[in-house]
Amino acid sequence: MKADRLLSILLLLQTRGQVPATELAERLEVSVRTVYRDVEALSVAGVPVWAERGRHGGINLLPGYRTDVTGLTSDEARALFVLSPQCAHQALGLGDAINSALRKVMAALPAPHRPAAERTSQRILIDPARWMRAEPNGTADLGELQRAVFTDRRIVLTYRHSGAGEPSEYTVDPYGLVSKAGVWYLVADLDSEPRLFRADRVLAATVSDDPVCHRPGLGLADVWTVLRDQVERVPESVRVLVRARRSRLDMLLRIHGSRVAVPPAPGDGEWAELTFAFPAVRAARALLSFGTDIEILAPPEARVELARAAAEITQLYG
Repeated sequence: MKADRLLSILLLLQTRGQVPATELAERLEVSVRTVYRDVEALSVAGVPVWAERGRHGGINLLPGYRTDVTGLTSDEARALFVLSPQCAHQALGLGDAINSALRKVMAALPAPHRPAAERTSQRILIDPARWMRAEPNGTADLGELQRAVFTDRRIVLTYRHSGAGEPSEYTVDPYGLVSKAGVWYLVADLDSEPRLFRADRVLAATVSDDPVCHRPGLGLADVWTVLRDQVERVPESVRVLVRARRSRLDMLLRIHGSRVAVPPAPGDGEWAELTFAFPAVRAARALLSFGTDIEILAPPEARVELARAAAEITQLYG
């Protein structure tokens, strides 16, 4: 703790030159007497720092003395302040730590780079959460999951799947945690097979005393790549040719873009043709939300399926 205080005092003095002892004491949550002892320790260590008494006094650092983060270009300095969003650090219990770290980095930057870095932190905001995403409803936080990850221990999960039903219990070998579009996932092996577990569906988590048993030669990035590809791979059981109004094309691609097998050709006509890949004919019902702005052209059984769905809706509301 003392070493951290000494570094904090040094970086604050590098930024401002002179800081009242009372302000340092308040920032560091120690007594003024402790601040003076720390200043003396810095002086003994060869740092040109001294205390000046009086109304306008304070703790001073010799002008020009500094501990630079050497070799940083202006762009590199700015890049340091475009980091992961606050919500990710807060979820991991590191919200205060990232703020403190950035203050220390700012103080240690060469003076010419500080204004650009500060403007970057004020004018670039990253919000990874998708629009209108529901709040997580799981009861377990990331604390136990982190503990298992960092201690290389197996973890026992009580897990609620997306469908209704009783929760399941799994003993897994965790590789790490991944934040994807604002959602946290535990990446782990279950019986030597890669699995994804949404953190907000973990109802309970207990870290075991047993060490993890990973497959040889694999790390978090390797297993995540496999799992991501499994999720994003589009089954091509049924290809559905449609025509859509160009005025609705952007929204259509935003919602169903991951299922596009053949994209629309450029043009300026009212309609554009494109092909979707669905795992089954019935899955094409997802296109009903676009009403008459989209028409299935082929195969015939997909047209029949949407006509059947429309008839069911008419009967329900008739």
